[in-house]
Amino acid sequence: MKGDYEGWRSDRMLAGGNRIPVAEVVELASRASGPGGQHVNTSSTRVSLRWNLRESRGLSDEARARLMSRLRARLSREGVLIVHSDRHRSRQRNLEAAYARLHELVETALYQAPPRRPTTPSRASKKRRLDAKRRRGTLKNQRRLGREDGD
Repeated sequence: MKGDYEGWRSDRMLAGGNRIPVAEVVELASRASGPGGQHVNTSSTRVSLRWNLRESRGLSDEARARLMSRLRARLSREGVLIVHSDRHRSRQRNLEAAYARLHELVETALYQAPPRRPTTPSRASKKRRLDAKRRRGTLKNQRRLGREDGD
């Protein structure tokens, strides 16, 4: 896990030549709730990362617009993306988890599905579909005829 955090000392590359400039990410620590006993009351292990998307120099205008629309529910009024992590008892591990979550959120929001190319069904697939319909219709017809004989 420590190796993952070391990668955050430099900018993290994103799809389309965009990046998350580590200098623009503000790290804040606060007291976390959850397990830890008396330790949790005295140490600030919860980590919050704040990244201002509106003013970031690492994003193209197109990527910024896509992130602003897709992450709208997670942004503050000022356009700041906030990610928290308090899963672990150590601040270092929470910091790693928060950076991983930030990268995952941004990568997912930037993903653009390739355009669908319309295709036509093959002759064999049409034949299979019609044969299946014919078999099913014959089966139902036989059931109906069989019921009249039994009555």
